[in-house]
Amino acid sequence: MVREIYACERVSVPEGVRVEIDGYKVKVSGPKGELVKDFSHACTKNIIIRMEGSEVVVEMYHGRKREYALVKTIASHIRNMVIGVTKGFRYKMKIVYAHFPMSVKVEGDKVVIENFLGQKARKHAKIMEGVRVRVEKDDVIIEGIDVEAVGQTAANIHLATHLRGSLRLCPHGREGGPGVLDGIYLYEKGYMED
Repeated sequence: MVREIYACERVSVPEGVRVEIDGYKVKVSGPKGELVKDFSHACTKNIIIRMEGSEVVVEMYHGRKREYALVKTIASHIRNMVIGVTKGFRYKMKIVYAHFPMSVKVEGDKVVIENFLGQKARKHAKIMEGVRVRVEKDDVIIEGIDVEAVGQTAANIHLATHLRGSLRLCPHGREGGPGVLDGIYLYEKGYMED
């Protein structure tokens, strides 16, 4: 027989932040903006999201291990939403090249990378909605209030210059070995400064 579990996670809401809950849809508003997430795809009838004073309570009655894990996941998402609308998120990436100087610039909703390993073809990385990207010397700075969108934008930029298989050659032209280090790499995660 499966043991039934009760789980409860609390997320404190600071002053200046407003949280509205409509079933499994959570809307968080703060000084830096507004985020809305719908958790109905993950929730079961055993999970309840509600406000209690200045805290968001995510709880589950008569659930199993899967629902127990979901309670912690949903609470973590809501915590990130609160941090996003109060502080915002900033990721920093370093542009690394050994021989061919890479050119990186922002054009509309894309990051354009030129002269990667001396190639004539331009590489593109999509900037997610609500994210700002700027290039300063050899740094790419990504900022936004939604940590998932900021992280996905950083991943898109990294993957645009990521080499796989036979394209990744060692300095002597043989496959394998230490390989090419050229690319754009994440080196710092933090919060936006006011």
